[in-house]
Amino acid sequence: MKHTVFSADFDLLQHVSPAALPTAHLPALDLDLVDATPDQAISHLLSPGRRRAFFMNAHCCNLRRRNARYAQAVARADVLLPDGIGVELAAKMTGQKLTANLNGTDLVPLLLAKAARMGKSVYLFGGTPGTADGAAAKLIHSIPGLRIAGTSNGFSDAADAEAVIADINGSGADIVLVALGVPLQEVWLDNHAHRLNASLTLAVGALFDFLAGSVVRAPKLVRRAKMEWAWRLAQEPRRLAKRYLAGNVAFLTHAALRAAAQTPVADVQRRFLDITVSATALLLLSPLLGLTALAIKADSRGPVFFKQTRVGLNGKPFTILKFRSMSTDAEARRAAVLASSDRDGVCFKSRTDPRVTRVGRFIRRFSIDELPQILNVLRGEMAVVGPRPALPCEVEAYPEHAMGRLAVKPGITGVWQVSGRATIGFDRMVEMDLSYAASRTLMLDLMLILRTFGAVASGRGAY
Repeated sequence: MKHTVFSADFDLLQHVSPAALPTAHLPALDLDLVDATPDQAISHLLSPGRRRAFFMNAHCCNLRRRNARYAQAVARADVLLPDGIGVELAAKMTGQKLTANLNGTDLVPLLLAKAARMGKSVYLFGGTPGTADGAAAKLIHSIPGLRIAGTSNGFSDAADAEAVIADINGSGADIVLVALGVPLQEVWLDNHAHRLNASLTLAVGALFDFLAGSVVRAPKLVRRAKMEWAWRLAQEPRRLAKRYLAGNVAFLTHAALRAAAQTPVADVQRRFLDITVSATALLLLSPLLGLTALAIKADSRGPVFFKQTRVGLNGKPFTILKFRSMSTDAEARRAAVLASSDRDGVCFKSRTDPRVTRVGRFIRRFSIDELPQILNVLRGEMAVVGPRPALPCEVEAYPEHAMGRLAVKPGITGVWQVSGRATIGFDRMVEMDLSYAASRTLMLDLMLILRTFGAVASGRGAY
C-alpha cells in the first residue's frame, strides 16, 4: 500500500481556520449535531482546547433512549458527529439536510493525517488483543510522519482503568482513540477523560477492526449507495440482525413520531401525500422509466439523466433529476439561444430549441422527462405539488415580490403546470405561485394532481 492512501487532498485541510463549529438541532432526534464539512470538523477538533467527541448513528440513538448512563455521557460530550444514513433520514423528516456524513471510519484517518503534520501523537485503546497494534501498523504505513504514542487492548488491559490512564498520560499522547464499542467507550470517556492529559479524545467504535483488516469495509459503490449497513449485516448476520433490522425500524419509527409531533398537521399530511403518490408512481411507472432510459441511450450520446442545480424551499439549492432531453452541450449553448425565448420575463423557453433531441421532443410533449423528479420528492427536496423549481440565475433576476415562490417546496406539478406551462408569461406564473403559497390546502393539492393527467394529455405548453 502506498503512503498516500490517506493523504490525498489533505493539504486543503491546513488552510481552514479554526472557528466555531456549525451545529444543527434535529427535533426528530432531540440532538445537536455537527453540521459542517469534514475540513471544518477536523480543524475544530485539532484547534487549541480540550474536546471529547462521539459519533452518533441510528444504533447510538436507540441506545440513548434506553440507557440513562449512556445518555448522560452523550449530553456531556463536547462534539457530536452525525454518522450514517439513519441520521440523514431523521434530519429530512423535519426538512433539514446535514452538510456531511462525518462517520469515524472516513473522518479519523483524515484527522490523523493533519495531526501528523502538526506533530501530534495518538494513542489507540480498545479492540481484541492485537487489534490496536494492527491498526497502529496500518496507520503508520499509510500516514507519513504519524507518531503512535502507545496502544492498549480492550480486554485484559481495560480491566485496570488506572493502569490505562497512567499509560496514556505517560505516553504524552495528544489524541486518544477509544474503541470499546457503544456504549462502553462513551461511558469510559465520560468517567475518565478529565484525568487524561490528551487534548482530544474520540470514541471510535469498530475503527480499529477496519484498519487492522479483521472486518472488511463495504466497497465504495455500496458506500455511495448508502447501504454500508447492509454490507455489515451480510458479514455478521447473527450479531447484527437485531441492530440493523429491528433497530433501524425502531429508530425511524421513533424519529418519525417525534418529527410529526413537532410539525403542523397539514405539513405531515402533505408529506404523507408526497410519499404515497411518489412511491406508487415509481412502482407503476417503472416499465416506462426503463423504456425511456433505453430510448435516450439509443438516440444520442450522453447520460440518461440530466442533473442540474435548482433553488428549493427557502432558497436552499438542490440537484434536480430529469431524463436528458437535450444534447450534452446544451448548457454551453444556452446563451446562444436565449434570444429565441417564447416567454416574456426571466424564465427561458423556446418551442424551436435546437438543443432538444428527437426522443427529447417526445418525452417533453408528454412530460415524461419530469418523472425522475419522483426521487427528488422521496428525498424531501420537492413536493408533488408546488411551484416550478427555478434556476439560480433566474432567482438572481427575480423582482422582490417573486421571492415568495420560495416559501414552499417546488413541485412536479402545480397551478402553472396545469394551466398552460410555457404559454404563460413569467409575471402571470409568479401570481399563480404566490396565490397557491398563500392558500394551499390538501384538497387543492389533490385537485391539481388530478388535473395534471388532463394537462399531460393535452400537451399544452409542453415543449
